[in-house]
Amino acid sequence: MSIVDLINFDKQFGKLIIGTDEAGRGPAAGGVYAAAVCFGEKEISKNLIKDLEILNDSKKLTPKKRESIYDSILINTLNKIVCIEVDEIENINILNSSLKAMNLACSDIAEKFSNSLTLVDGNKLIKNYKFPQQYVIKGDSKSASIAAASILAKVTRDRYMERLHEEFPMYNWAKNAGYLTKEHIEAIDKYGLTKYHRPSFLKKYFEAKQLSLI
Repeated sequence: MSIVDLINFDKQFGKLIIGTDEAGRGPAAGGVYAAAVCFGEKEISKNLIKDLEILNDSKKLTPKKRESIYDSILINTLNKIVCIEVDEIENINILNSSLKAMNLACSDIAEKFSNSLTLVDGNKLIKNYKFPQQYVIKGDSKSASIAAASILAKVTRDRYMERLHEEFPMYNWAKNAGYLTKEHIEAIDKYGLTKYHRPSFLKKYFEAKQLSLI
């Protein structure tokens, strides 16, 4: 879909749209991020449309393309980015952590308006959210606001993983973003877990490894 199609998808609701998406539900290391984006009550300018002409689901864009529109989204929208760190993920689980991050990010914007509708990427609504909301399956490829939120969440988390990589370079998080690649698993076997790993995500791996040694 083109940027115009994405914008028109949001317009059809006739309300101020807040889009939200997360990044980092699947990795075995690092926090989970959620972003909320609202383009505001005014018409989106032609210049901004041109700047964001490649806007799409963050997973469909190269890192270079995501980076190229990150600042434009950050500067030209109302937005909020929230991270839930590993300790809390382990305490309340990853789904609840993702939804909590979305709640905090979206509420920060929604409380400023009386006519907003929050569009949530995926098939789940935000728990304990006080404002009107609707989920949109594959929303990051349909809604301009959700797509923009996916860019902010993904780029911010990638930068965060690059910082963690500087502290623990042996896991190569700058490249794998904490996902369990073969290289990452081999590093875990050699060096063990760090404070940034999610033990619950590695439970099955360690159980299977233990069985193979019996």
